[in-house]
Amino acid sequence: MAGMAPEGSQFDAKQYDSKMQELLHQGDNEEFFTSYDEAFESFDDMGLQENLLRGIYAYGFEKPSAIQQRGIVPFCKGLDVIQQAQSGTGKTATFCSGILQQLDYGLVECQALVLAPTRELAQQIEKVMRALGDYLGVKVHACVGGTSVREDQRILASGVHVVVGTPGRVFDMLRRQSLRPDNIKMFVLDEADEMLSRGFKDQGVAINFVTRDDERMLFDIQKFYNVTVEELPANVADLL
Repeated sequence: MAGMAPEGSQFDAKQYDSKMQELLHQGDNEEFFTSYDEAFESFDDMGLQENLLRGIYAYGFEKPSAIQQRGIVPFCKGLDVIQQAQSGTGKTATFCSGILQQLDYGLVECQALVLAPTRELAQQIEKVMRALGDYLGVKVHACVGGTSVREDQRILASGVHVVVGTPGRVFDMLRRQSLRPDNIKMFVLDEADEMLSRGFKDQGVAINFVTRDDERMLFDIQKFYNVTVEELPANVADLL
């Protein structure tokens, strides 16, 4: 899974580095966070599927940005990742590439869930995912408010690999059992600080992870963004 910082936030590199060093040197949380320094100068060096590389280059990327050089491979390795970078540096393509690399395309079930705070952002992520995965035959759907519930149910019933959505509509699809979490193995929280903010909490939205093993990642995110999620049901289907 990956928690992403807000696309529109003002990135302060010195403040970010200071925060990371503070967290890294806390004696009681030695395993909280480790930096990932390995960087790849080319997409070709990342061990990505050929058809994913075709999609990346067809989308217009020539060389990976700094966040892509360091962020795609650890995601592909299945590591828990928190990524933060300036707006417009390719964070969305970073986690989309990580998801696309790990999908089992022979299993047409939801294997990755991406939550975003707004309908517009969710739809933007869907477009990027679809474009990068064009040569892989990925099936991705955006579950957002203001669209037909029945159409969502029809598309989910026909089978998708990835669901991108806003918490309210995703919860509704889970409640109706139109979206089943049984095969979800990747979870991305885009704009994590906003998603875990008091504003969403007051609306009755809590983010809950797929397995109990992910409690550590929840702690990491809470610590990094200085927020608190009070309840942690064992299954993503229990979104509140």
